Amino acid sequence: MDEEKMSLTDHLVELRSRSIISLLTLAVASAICFVFSEPILAYITRYVDNLVFLSPPEAFITSIKVSIFAGVLIALPMILTQFWLFVLPALKKKERLFFLLVIPVSFVLFYAGVAFGFYVVLPAAIRFLVSFGPAELMPMISLRHFVGFMLQMLIPFGLVFELPVVMSLLVRLQLMSVETLQRSRKYVLVLVFICAAIFTPPDIITQLLLAGPLIVLFEFSVLVARFVRPR
Repeated sequence: MDEEKMSLTDHLVELRSRSIISLLTLAVASAICFVFSEPILAYITRYVDNLVFLSPPEAFITSIKVSIFAGVLIALPMILTQFWLFVLPALKKKERLFFLLVIPVSFVLFYAGVAFGFYVVLPAAIRFLVSFGPAELMPMISLRHFVGFMLQMLIPFGLVFELPVVMSLLVRLQLMSVETLQRSRKYVLVLVFICAAIFTPPDIITQLLLAGPLIVLFEFSVLVARFVRPR
């Protein structure tokens, strides 16, 4: 159906159908992950020894949280694809080609951010934080707190790695210029460290490990914006 022939009701019906598809995909992916929650938990907790749970439902509730997060990672391509398919008819032909390129790039960047947070930042942050404990005390970290700490770290890393996509879109839609980005570099540096302090656990190592990639991503975004800006 052409965009100009679609009424508001048609748009709402399409939005509902695409939302249902996204939610069903997430539910199925989360359910499958819950079946395999035990090996998933064993894999993501490999950086910490002697994990405990402090209440009877803690392990069960934590398994649900981990299953939902893993389900989001699996269902993310379908969810974003449904979103792009909803907005695609409103775009011009050249804009559609640009957005079709953006979709797979956004997947790759989000997964790269989560992987960087899990394989690089998480073990470094745990070693740094646990090292502050007295030598005569053995750390006993609860499963719930570890998973909360991990999600608090991985989700921001996945989101901040989308910075090149967001900035490219702003430049492409002429909401921001490359020159403005270049002039704002010093303010961005300050904002990067503020965001790192807000969105990461309260230790300097984790904050630096987030701020470093953010600065690199910003410079890379400026470079990409030069090529995608309208001529």
